[in-house]
Amino acid sequence: MDDGRFVSRTEAEATTLAEALRRYLSDITPTKKPTTAYREGVIGRRLGNHPLAHRVLARIRGKDVADYVRERQGDGAGANTIRLELALLSHLFNTARTAWGLESLTKPVDLVKGQRPRLPQGRAGAWWTTSKPASWRPLRPMTRPPHAGGNVGPLITWAVETVMRRGEIAPMRWEHVDRKARVLLIPETKNGTPRRVPLSTVALGVLDGLPRRIDGRALPPEGVVWGLRVASISQAFERVCAAAGIDGLTFHDLRHEVAPWFFEKGLNPMQVAAITGHKTLQMLKRYTI
Repeated sequence: MDDGRFVSRTEAEATTLAEALRRYLSDITPTKKPTTAYREGVIGRRLGNHPLAHRVLARIRGKDVADYVRERQGDGAGANTIRLELALLSHLFNTARTAWGLESLTKPVDLVKGQRPRLPQGRAGAWWTTSKPASWRPLRPMTRPPHAGGNVGPLITWAVETVMRRGEIAPMRWEHVDRKARVLLIPETKNGTPRRVPLSTVALGVLDGLPRRIDGRALPPEGVVWGLRVASISQAFERVCAAAGIDGLTFHDLRHEVAPWFFEKGLNPMQVAAITGHKTLQMLKRYTI
């Protein structure tokens, strides 16, 4: 203590994981991109209901995390789902150490790196077949406006034509649409690099078909194209799939369906990566196997 090297464990031994999760979801999660924030909210609430959440942070060890991984695997959780849960847990401990003054904490997630489930090489056994580009269209008869100002049918068509993520679709603005160049600017993407998405005739037709007010502006306020939150897109898509009797299909799966089409049209990997927004060819490969 005289040398200034003593680190108190008092707060770390008094703060439970549940309390830390509430603080993290309140202070840290809202600063992230909409898609990430939505995902962390879902994961955080799930972790908060787990018995591990009643433990104080200083008493959570690598063995506890390894037990959690095995339990989640036994529940049927996928490798990527568990990876995302561990990523949130790791970031929470790191934040507690560096920003909340709990320097005495270890990082238990780092102790189980060799025991994490392996991610699959690609999306095998998907609901669609890439050789039939119209395989997603059985959903369209089921699409109806789930709420005021929203129509899932055009939204699905837009996602298929542009390969955009939910977090990129939700904040779309009319001023970013360049009809002359037939491109849409996405100023903020998941990987932090702005990109321009080419717009097909079908995609432009979707925009032309969206309802507008008498003054010529879109129904959503302040120049927003869709007026939907990320969570609303997911929920609307889930309702449509349920009505169509389709299980296990997510809105993000539409990206997996469309990416191989570009290769069938003769584009090279660098061109496809520029369209889909993947920074590495390894990530793009997961979409095309």
